[in-house]
Order: sequence, then C-alpha cells, then structure tokens
Amino acid sequence: MAGANPWSVIQFIAERRIEEAQAQGLFDNLPGQGKPLELEDTSHVPEELRMAYKILSNAGCLPPELAERKELTRLVDMLDNCEDEQERVRQMQKLRFMIARAKMRCQRHLQLEQDDPYYDRLLDRLSASGKRNPRSA
Repeated sequence: MAGANPWSVIQFIAERRIEEAQAQGLFDNLPGQGKPLELEDTSHVPEELRMAYKILSNAGCLPPELAERKELTRLVDMLDNCEDEQERVRQMQKLRFMIARAKMRCQRHLQLEQDDPYYDRLLDRLSASGKRNPRSA
C-alpha cells in the first residue's frame, strides 16, 4: 500500500459516487441533455491567462476588447431598429468613433473610455461636423 497512488483512491471514490447518482436518476433531465457541449474557443488567449479569463467570464466580466465588440454589435442592432433620425445619426457617429478607436488601438495604444470627459466632447464635435457636411454622415 506504500506505493499506492493517492489519486487512484480519489478516482475510485468519485467513480462510485457517480455510479450511485446515476442509479438514483440524479442525472436524468439535466439542462442540455442530448445536446452537444458548447465548448469555448480560448486558442486566442495565452495559455497562462486562460484560467483568469474563464473566471472573469463566469463572473460576467469581459476583457475590454470583447466588451467593445459586444457594444459595437449592440449599436449595429440598435441602428437597424432605430426610427428617430437624429438618434440614428448620433449612434452612427458613436459607431464610427468606436471603430476608429479599435483600429487605432491595433496600431498604437490609445485609452479613451466612455466615462472620459473627452469622449463626450469628441462625440459632440463629430456630430457638429456631421451637421456642417451632410455627406460625411
């Protein structure tokens, strides 16, 4: 017994408990039963950061790049359903700004967040320039 692997004992206990739960029907009618597993593709995340990303994802937190992509998708969906022309123009300008910011981030680091006072000033400036030149909208 001195050379016994402690993990084999734990594995044995786990297998027995799983078999007992199956016999009691505890695994019947689980959500997603009969459907393929939804596996996350984390190949783009460095191996040493995958667990941290998973924990943040499970907690509902997104990395800034994914949060930005989610916001862009939300803006596009909102534009498709927007009836008010002024609101549509404002959201289009916001969308353009966010796309430009994402492109610049790829080239060089630029931190300009929505709660930054310059963000609103820039949106106002963009909307003012859009009023002067209607073809740029």
